[in-house]
Formats: sequence, C-alpha cells, structure tokens
Amino acid sequence: MGYVADRWHKTRPGPDEAECGQHKGQVASAAHGKGKRWQARYDGPDGKERTSLWRTIPEAEREIVKKEAAKLAGSWIDPKAGEVIVERFARDTWLPAQSIIGRSEIEYLGALRRYLFPEWGQREMRSIKPSEAGAWQKLLTTKYNLSGSYPNRVARYVRGVFHLAVIDRVIPVSPFERIPAPTLVVSAVQPPDVTEVRQLIAAAYHPRWAAMVELTALTGLRSGELRGLRLSQIDFLRRTMLVDQQLVYEKGKGMYFDALKTGAGRRALPLSQRAVDLLAAYAAEYPPAGSGPGAGLVFTMPAAGLIGEATIDYAIKATCRHAGVKPRHWHELRHHYASVLIAGGENPKVVQMRLGHKDVMTTMRTYSHLFAAAEEKTRDVLDAAWALPGETAEEGRTDSSAKGGRFPESRRSDAVVSQLKG
Repeated sequence: MGYVADRWHKTRPGPDEAECGQHKGQVASAAHGKGKRWQARYDGPDGKERTSLWRTIPEAEREIVKKEAAKLAGSWIDPKAGEVIVERFARDTWLPAQSIIGRSEIEYLGALRRYLFPEWGQREMRSIKPSEAGAWQKLLTTKYNLSGSYPNRVARYVRGVFHLAVIDRVIPVSPFERIPAPTLVVSAVQPPDVTEVRQLIAAAYHPRWAAMVELTALTGLRSGELRGLRLSQIDFLRRTMLVDQQLVYEKGKGMYFDALKTGAGRRALPLSQRAVDLLAAYAAEYPPAGSGPGAGLVFTMPAAGLIGEATIDYAIKATCRHAGVKPRHWHELRHHYASVLIAGGENPKVVQMRLGHKDVMTTMRTYSHLFAAAEEKTRDVLDAAWALPGETAEEGRTDSSAKGGRFPESRRSDAVVSQLKG
C-alpha cells in the first residue's frame, strides 16, 4: 500500500537541527516552501515506486487509492509511459510487432516517414488529441494529395500505432477511437474476358509470354509468384501447384526469392487439365536450367536470367498492342481468374483461398460487383431450370400461373409490387 510523504520536512532530522519556523515540531528540508508539499508514493505493478505531488493530504490519499484500485483491476497505466515520442514508439515498438516480411516493413516505415513523422514525430504519444487525429487524416488528401485506397491504408498504419499504445498501456485511449477512418475507395475491376485473353495469347511475340499469360489466367498467380515458379512446385499427377515463394526486387539488393507476405499466400492450387498440359508442353520445349540464378524456374529469360517486373510489364503492354486491345496490367489476368471462379459459382471463401488473400473481406471489397453479377446469373439458372418445355426462362418467370403454376396471377411478383405501390 502506498503512503503520503511530507516533502517540506525531514523525516529523520539530526539532534541539533533547528525547528521549522512555520511548522511546530518539524525540521525544514531543502524543499520547504517550494512546490506542492504532499507526495503520494506507491509501487507500480512492476515493483518500481511512482510518485506525484499534491497540495493537500486528502488529494494525495485519493491518488494512492485510485492507483491501488487500478492495479487490482488491471487497468493501471504508468503516468510517464505516455511521454514517449510518437516516432520512437512507432519505430521501436509498433513496427517490430507487425508480423510482416522485410519488404513490407520498408513500405510501412516509408509511409510513416512521409506522412506521420513530419506532423507528429517529436510529439509525446499522450499529447495527441482526437481533434488533431481527425485533422491529420484530412491532411492526407488536402496536403499530401493522396487518393484512391491510399489514404485509408496510411491511416490504418497510424491508427495501428496508437491502438498498440493502448494495448501496451502507454496511453489510456487512442485519439482515433471515435474518429472514423478515411473511406476505403476501391475501384471496380473490369478484367479481360476469355475472348480477350485468347487474343493476348495469340498475339504474344514469344512462346514464353503466351504461356505466362495463359497460366496466369488459369491460376491467378501474382507476377512475383509466376516469375518465381519452379517446376518442382508442380505435382502433375495430382494436378496441384504449391505456391510458397515469389521473385521480388528491392533497391540495394536487386532481385531475390522471398517468402510470401502472409501465411494465406502460401497455398496449394488445384490445376485444370488445361494448365497441366500447358506446363508439361512448355517444360518439354524449354526445360528449366540446372544452374545459374534461374535454376529450376519454369520461366526465365535467355541464359537462365531472372525476369524482372519491368520486363513483364513491357511484355504485356506490347502484347496488348499486337492484339489490338486496350492496355492491360499483368495483375488484370489475376482478376480474370477470380472473375471466372465467381461466375462459375465459387463462394467468396474459396475465391479468397485460391487467390491467397489475407482475409475474405479483401476478396469481397475487390470483387463485390462481380459477386452481384453472379447472383443474377444464379437467378437466370433457376428460372431456366423451372421453365416448361418449349418456353424461355423469361416466359417461365412471367407465365407460371397460366401453365399450371401453384399461385394465381394476383400472387405474381409484378402484381404484388403494383399493389404495394398503389
């Protein structure tokens, strides 16, 4: 239990020390008359003594009772913990706590350096107010001119910094707690259809690019996963492909093989027979190199050279020109794969697993409009299935009552809607 100490007087005065002129029976200390007289003292959960100054004894006693109660309830916060500056906490505590690979760490830190540290880097964590948090989020678009999904992404990093500070009991509450995050703007993807993909395959100026375009459309591999694909990852008998690495580029390190960003990215993909035949034919025509940087890779440049992002981007744009279609990014072939799965009736969770998304919400945000279109297709399939012989699905929808349907004309949906409107 804590106790209250008198700062102005000595607890163990010497036998010859003079009595305090203002307080009878006390011996003045060097702090006499300076600042608040009463000092609340108590031990924190870590065993270290904490102190605070108060004007009266009751105030100091109330502080001790409050802190002891917080210790028992598990809600105690070190009053000095919030003095840590924002940049130090973000760098030394938050960033190492993220379960991310090195390249993602560089990305996170780059965002903090550009948008957080210039504004609050040298401020104490406890000093940031909710009003300032809301104003900072607005700066992402007004001052830094961020657009699309990027304001939400940057804000998510910074909000995470303060959320961890609350969990670590550095601050009692995050300044972002009641401040809504920037709207997540997700552009509706419009992937190429099968006809367009076939055009790209036919227009490719090298069998390498034709095979890579088709395989991406059949598997949804990311560019790095495709460029880092080894023949040993393919089980031709079981028709599966293990996706467990990617080829990446990092400034100062060049191209190298790295783990996938998340555990969800590591996946065993079921392969269609078309994909298996494609891989088998390509490997027979262009066997993987046995040595060099591209040893074992399915796709390489001449002399087993690694394929960089700039090279594959040039290839897809040149192929689009040859095919006479609008310019596409390689990632849109991945969207094509997702669109085919969705149109075929695969549920969002399966699509998430096939794409290696971290969570199903990412899948839903990206492809929500395609799932809506798939729902309409489901309705058409059901209408077609229940249409009577010789009639169309549309006729089956509207004329069921006239041809033996269970409900009379007045119960049809269009009639009911008309009655409701009336």
